[in-house]
Parts: sequence; structure tokens; C-alpha cells
Amino acid sequence: MRLEGTLTRRLLLAFAAGLACITAPLAQADTGAWPTRPVKLVVGYAAGGATDVIARLVAAKLGEQLGQPVVVDNRAGANSNVGAEVVAKSPPDGYTLYVFTIANTINASLYDRLGYDPRKDFEPIGLIAKIPNILVVNSSSPIRSLADYQRFARESKDGITFASSGSGSSIHLSGELFKMQAKLNMLHVPYRGSAPALTDLLGGQVQSMFDNTPSALPHVQGGRLRAIAITSAKRSPLLPEVPTIAESGFPGFDMGSWFGLAAPAGTPKAVIERLNAELNKALGAPDLRRRFQEMAATPEPGTPEQMRAFAAAETLRWREVVKASGAKVE
Repeated sequence: MRLEGTLTRRLLLAFAAGLACITAPLAQADTGAWPTRPVKLVVGYAAGGATDVIARLVAAKLGEQLGQPVVVDNRAGANSNVGAEVVAKSPPDGYTLYVFTIANTINASLYDRLGYDPRKDFEPIGLIAKIPNILVVNSSSPIRSLADYQRFARESKDGITFASSGSGSSIHLSGELFKMQAKLNMLHVPYRGSAPALTDLLGGQVQSMFDNTPSALPHVQGGRLRAIAITSAKRSPLLPEVPTIAESGFPGFDMGSWFGLAAPAGTPKAVIERLNAELNKALGAPDLRRRFQEMAATPEPGTPEQMRAFAAAETLRWREVVKASGAKVE
């Protein structure tokens, strides 16, 4: 019996040693040797928008640094939920990444049901950039300051209208956030995208809009729209004469669109750390920073932990705004 027990133990030890020899190279392939093939970067919006442009700029830099192509894959639909679900259900091997945005923290409260959990199904890699929104009015409007805007909303029987690219969008909820803090009578007018909303603002069918800076900027510079205030904590170098909402009577007001890099939950820590280091290196490149500045985007290098904490705080903030606005998507 002792002989059989000794043989059994030896066989088990030999099996464990052999298994270790097999799995060790696999673990090394998952982390140390990564990447050995192209990496896919999923964007939850169509080509041409700010999220897509930022993704392609970052993908090009990461591809150069990693020695493997980083290919952008546009999976538009349901306010980025289609792309998010694709990534959440992908293998956590470092070969499928996602541009995680403010929309994902809004969607957590906006939708009754999601095919993924924005908090549990992603591994944060790091923030990429932030872009402020601008409160704009038609250039023929008598409103020339945030004080004028508030006065108009209070004195008008019907309040003031503000357009957005759709219910629950960052453009919509930045207006709702200001409405809550200023306690104004503001009527939300949703559109199917930013372009038709801007068309009606330019045509005088609506009175204002808290638009993304890259979208509104050409019209402001062309004299067709007037910028009243910017939603970020600091003024934009592209519009240095436009005051912030914070300095115009609302201390602490700070919001805008933001973009981060994430991977499916369970992605090896070594891969996350490598990607974070490469992302921060890319964000420090002069040519990338110059392109970001042209679209009013501020690079946001940092750690995965900082992105996780930021996204959690954003989810809580927008939960309150979504609840107050009554916005909901089935």
C-alpha cells in the first residue's frame, strides 16, 4: 500500500510539473510576448465623429509603438451600446479594445436593460482625452452672455429652448445639468444627431444648444453662431475670450465629453499595464497633442485606477441628472 501511495504521489508531481511546462509558455504568450498579431479597437459610433477621429489618432500611435497594427472597428448603434456589448463579450486576451466614453456612464441609468455591465465587464486602461461643450446661440440672438441667457429664460413665458443630438446624449444632459443648477425654465428639443440640431439652430427654429466644441466651432469662427459659455473648468485655447460657466456664477461646473481606453474584464494585468504605458507615451507625442488641440481635446494621461474612479463618479453624477430630466430609453 505504501508503495502504491508513493507511486501515486510521484505520478501526480510529474503531471503537475508537465502541466507547468505547458502553461508557462502560454502565460508568457499572453503577457510578455503580447502582441503577436493585430489588435482591434472598437468604436461605438460611425466613422467621422469625434470618438472615431480620436480613436484613429490613438490607434495609429499605438500601432507604431507596439509593432502591430491597431485596427479601428466601427460598431455603431444604440448610443454606443452595440460596440460596448461586442467588446464585453470578447475574449480577454488583449486583442480587442474599446473606446469607453461618457455615453457608457450615462447609458447605465438611461437604459432599462443593457447587454453588458459598464462597471463589471471592462478593465480600464486609461483616459485618453476630454472635450468641452459650448453653449451657443444664433448670431442674430440678443443673448450675448450667460447672464442674458438666464434673464431671457426667466422673463420669457415659454422659457428658452435648447437642442441636442438626442435624448440622453452628453449634449442633452449638459443642458439638463445647467438647468438643474440655474433653476431655469428650459425646454429640451431632441434631434437625431448633432447636424440637424445645428441646422435648426442656424435657421432660428431653436434658441440654443450645448454642443460639442468640434461640431460648433466652425460656425462660431464663421460668425453664424455666438459662443456664450464653455462647460469645462478652464477656458479653451481655441476660444480664449469665451468664459466658463463656472466663472459666470456657477463655481464647480465642469463637464464635457470624454474618452478612455478599456479592455474586456479579465484581461491580464501585464497587458493592461503595457497598454497604459504605451497610451500615456502616445498622449505625450507632440504631433498627437497638436491634432488634439485642433479639436479642443485635452490629453488626459493617467493610470487605470484613476480612470476607474473617474468613470464610477461620472456614473453616479449622470444617474442624478438622468433621473431629474426624466430621460429614458427602453
